[in-house]
Amino acid sequence: MRTKQFKSESKKLMDMMINSIYTHKEIFLRELISNASDALDKLYFKSLTDNSVGIAPDDFVIRLELDKDNRTLKVIDNGCGMTEEELDSNLGTIAKSGSYSFKNDNEKAENVDIIGQFGVGFYSAFMVSDEVEVKSKAFGSDSAFCWKSKGADGYTVEPCEKDTVGTEVTLKIRESTDDENYDEFLDQYRISSIVKKYSDYIRHPIKMKFTTKKPIEGKEGEYEDVVEDRTLNSMVPIWKKDKKDIKVEDYNNFYKEKFFDFTDPLRVIHTKTEGQATFTALLFIPEKPPFDYYTKEFEKGLQLYSSGVLIMDKCADLLPDYFSFVKGIIDSEDLSLNISREVLQHDAQLKLIAKTVEKKIKSELEKMLKTDRENYEKFFGSFGVQLKFGAYDGYGANKENLKDLLLFVSSRENKYVTLKEYTERMPESQTAIFYACGETKEKIDVLPQTDTVKAKGYELLYLTDNVDEFALKMLGEYDGKKFINICDNDFELGSEEEKKELNEQNEAAKDMLSSMKEILEGKINDVRFTAKLQNHPVCLTSEGGISLEMEKVLNSMPGAKNNAVKATLVLEINATHPIVEKLKTLYSDDKDTFGKYTKLLYDEACLISGKGLDNALEHSNLVCELML
Repeated sequence: MRTKQFKSESKKLMDMMINSIYTHKEIFLRELISNASDALDKLYFKSLTDNSVGIAPDDFVIRLELDKDNRTLKVIDNGCGMTEEELDSNLGTIAKSGSYSFKNDNEKAENVDIIGQFGVGFYSAFMVSDEVEVKSKAFGSDSAFCWKSKGADGYTVEPCEKDTVGTEVTLKIRESTDDENYDEFLDQYRISSIVKKYSDYIRHPIKMKFTTKKPIEGKEGEYEDVVEDRTLNSMVPIWKKDKKDIKVEDYNNFYKEKFFDFTDPLRVIHTKTEGQATFTALLFIPEKPPFDYYTKEFEKGLQLYSSGVLIMDKCADLLPDYFSFVKGIIDSEDLSLNISREVLQHDAQLKLIAKTVEKKIKSELEKMLKTDRENYEKFFGSFGVQLKFGAYDGYGANKENLKDLLLFVSSRENKYVTLKEYTERMPESQTAIFYACGETKEKIDVLPQTDTVKAKGYELLYLTDNVDEFALKMLGEYDGKKFINICDNDFELGSEEEKKELNEQNEAAKDMLSSMKEILEGKINDVRFTAKLQNHPVCLTSEGGISLEMEKVLNSMPGAKNNAVKATLVLEINATHPIVEKLKTLYSDDKDTFGKYTKLLYDEACLISGKGLDNALEHSNLVCELML
């Protein structure tokens, strides 16, 4: 018996393949089961035109056998088997795929899903085995042959005894080490869990004998071994069933069991797409986010299957970040089982699938917004922040895609409103979309500028999430209407005549206003009279790109302490308030008290705006002193 060398690659390639292509060692079982499933499919395909096969469709089976004492795991099928030449060719050449050749050589096999396409997966067995033995008897042959190898040093092929058609792969499991636990691959429950995870939807039954302890009747404390034959996989995934045969509770139960949620999903998307990218998608929009959703620990991604075999548990490339809340599965016949995660990230088919999935999700959200407003608002309460981040992220690359999905609480009836709904009901006299920022709606309502907007009959958007203003800044406008923060210094609602009169007042009092600016040096950029206030004497506004609320958000971020952002503030005084005459009198007659009033007004503006006091003790002393 002569040891043959692998024909195409060296030990270096074998080591790279085993150690780099597969991230988890448990993948080996998925690969061997998939190969067995292919062998069954090939013989089934032959049985459609050849009555001599003599195997009923229900009799095709994959069997697993464990032997802890001898440290072996067997994967056995009653499929087409391999001849001596096929063993030598398919297993003796790394990256040679018999399944791929079968698919190419049989045009009528287009309806038979053949999983293995690259011929690499078989060698993953060496990740957990010291030796791999393959006994196979091809359909129609009287002879069986045994392929055996201990790795990259080579392999042998010789005749052997095998009574039935099919293939039997025997792995000699390695001894455990301090770093690696190989014993787990000899445990019946661990093997069962691996099958459930990766191969649950293989179309043929995967069976294994389970040994359990059963109490012996009449003998307390004594047990006997009971052996039962169990089918480990469910075989038919819900997404491959006809939608008309699936009930709502079927979808809900699948979702809760598969994705460990306690509540039903708000929406189910079950679709099959054919064309450049052929795949089936079963997607769920949850009602509530998981506890870690808004943390760094959260991992987005859909489960990715190839013909019912799990390739990746969380394929992040299938979802954009702004739809990261979606859970579900993608099953495609176009993706190879043996492609690694690293290669998948650059796979053209994957990109096509991801683009289609994104459109499906957006379309479903738009439909829910239009036809099921109550549930959409429930969804937005849970995941709206993520959509707003999506509109802002990447310098607004996706803002056009997301802008009509955004909701904001409005001053009209204190309800959610879309930007489209807001603009469609704007009065003709209103030229911009008005908003204000704050921690809560109640705090926004006490802003002096809010009264002015409401008095004009204009609608106001309440922005209470940290990302809100950043998102609107990135949008810039909607339907030709600019977004204006009512706390910006250039926010004015007066007529041209009123603006002219205000400019004259500021010019006449410029010396007094300049003096106030000097007193508040370093705290504000300017002091001026304004007509934007109703009854309040004073307010703070900002000029430039950074608002007061944006300053708070940016400075609350990790690492911002040493690189703090500061809004450019303006102290605005109600030009019609009695406090103006008091200031003018003090400026003329009592500069010291004038300075105290200036500081007090600034402090009051800070409190109203939510900025907080720079020096609470000084403010308290000023109040007490002026009361005497």
